[in-house]
Amino acid sequence: MNSPVISVRNLWKVFGPGGEKVPGDPKLSQSSPADLLGRAGCVAAVRNMNFDVAKGEVFVVMGLSGSGKSTLIRCLTRLIEPTAGQVLVDGRDVLQAAPAELRELRRRKMSMVFQHFGLLPHRTVLDNVSYGLQIRGTAKKERHAASREIIELVGLKGYEQHYPDQLSGGMQQRVGLGRALAGDPDTILFDEPFSALDPLIRRDMQAEVIRLHKEMGKTMVFVTHDLSEALKLGDRILIMRDGEMVQMGSGDELVGSPADSYIADFVSEVPRADVLTLKWITRPVDAATPADAPVLAAGTLIRDAIPLVTDSSCPVLVAEPGGAVLGQIDRDSILSVIHGGVSHGAGSHGIAAQLPDGGSHASPSEEAVA
Repeated sequence: MNSPVISVRNLWKVFGPGGEKVPGDPKLSQSSPADLLGRAGCVAAVRNMNFDVAKGEVFVVMGLSGSGKSTLIRCLTRLIEPTAGQVLVDGRDVLQAAPAELRELRRRKMSMVFQHFGLLPHRTVLDNVSYGLQIRGTAKKERHAASREIIELVGLKGYEQHYPDQLSGGMQQRVGLGRALAGDPDTILFDEPFSALDPLIRRDMQAEVIRLHKEMGKTMVFVTHDLSEALKLGDRILIMRDGEMVQMGSGDELVGSPADSYIADFVSEVPRADVLTLKWITRPVDAATPADAPVLAAGTLIRDAIPLVTDSSCPVLVAEPGGAVLGQIDRDSILSVIHGGVSHGAGSHGIAAQLPDGGSHASPSEEAVA
């Protein structure tokens, strides 16, 4: 990883009287949530958190309700005041920032998109999007010109003079996204921005974030409780429970190698063929495999490899980015995903239907599920 844009070190947020004593007290800091509440009357929403976010990365923080994910993202800009630790943004510790420096951080370096939009109801779309620029003191003509470009970018051209109550939920969230982009921040923080939207609108907004990320290359920190959303958006995913990090990694690392039973249960319903790459099912090259056998990249998704594997009369070689052969796969390799060869065995039943005799390999219980 290149020099991180954000570095979080030993970060704590403890709610309750005397919470500032908890991080430095071994007995309290190592207590379970129930014990900490009983002994000190405190709740540790964020416990000794450590991670880096690289420039241009989409970093997803996820967990169930009450896991501390929204508290964590608010600590990054001190919308919630951390109890202890460091939040380094471009090497500067946000916790040591004076009020004026903190205001500049929020205005220029890090913008936030909230779940409930937070639009100003008496302002038009144009004035909502340009509000941050107005706070900076940007002249009206200049801020409106910049905001019109952003409004077109987020798909709201023609709605500049509409008010929030004239827009659908998805359109309102586009206004919120446009407002975050208008100030050209280095990083955008998303706090469950799509959880209140209908499923189809939510899918469209996810696609919009992906498109904007490709076009603009912004660093993004995205909070969600939805694993499918996390897998769709995230370069890396941090899963929290009771204020702590349980596991952090790419989507295929979480699905292919869960750290414990909690993560395994979290990912148990994930269609593995859509997430795992060939490196997870590669076997050593057999001596009988011809040298001119078909070759696929190790980063190929299992589902994308199915047509070639099923059409090939011999195993398919798997190569690393540099061209070195990592191993081979065949139909049995792919079927192993269904039968539990990867990540505790919650399989992708849809794969079997794509294999010529896939149905004959399924157990009665699998057939019932399928």
